[in-house]
Amino acid sequence: MNDGRQPVLVMGVSGSGKSTVARGLAERLGGVYVDADDLHPEENVAAMARGEPLTDALRWGWLDAVAEAMATTEPFAVVACSALKRVYRDRLRARLGAFPIVFLEGDHALLRERMAQREGHYMPVSLLDSQFATLEPPAPEEGAIRVSVAPPPDEVLDTALSELSPRLQGGPEGSGQTHTPRRTS
Repeated sequence: MNDGRQPVLVMGVSGSGKSTVARGLAERLGGVYVDADDLHPEENVAAMARGEPLTDALRWGWLDAVAEAMATTEPFAVVACSALKRVYRDRLRARLGAFPIVFLEGDHALLRERMAQREGHYMPVSLLDSQFATLEPPAPEEGAIRVSVAPPPDEVLDTALSELSPRLQGGPEGSGQTHTPRRTS
């Protein structure tokens, strides 16, 4: 990771806008967007497409691939990854150390509606219940930035960026990072 830049994790259940927010943060911060869904082995994608929730056993190899992408993407990765359980985030931290987390929060009805409108995604709406059942929101000591996804996507992105920037610059909640976000139009 160049210049001491840490990867950023954008997490939440399916339909919360992880890809949209992570892509926007990567663009504005000068990082590289990584979609953890692209790192799933075919076995995992097939299971989800059949409406089967992934077991922890199916997730371990995938999480290791996500950690590797986070560790090796230059200058730094902004990763969209569900990371629903604390143990999944701990597995990433075991490889990477601490890194900033943006937790996208939304209510079940809103996310169900958004998922129903998506086209071409292998994650069926039927798995949203299992995602919420699995979700362990970040504990206070994980230092996650919590962002509501109820507002329009641009507003969600602006909120995530404004909350994340001081941490990347080593502010009061900072992680000692020194790169400055840059806005692009």
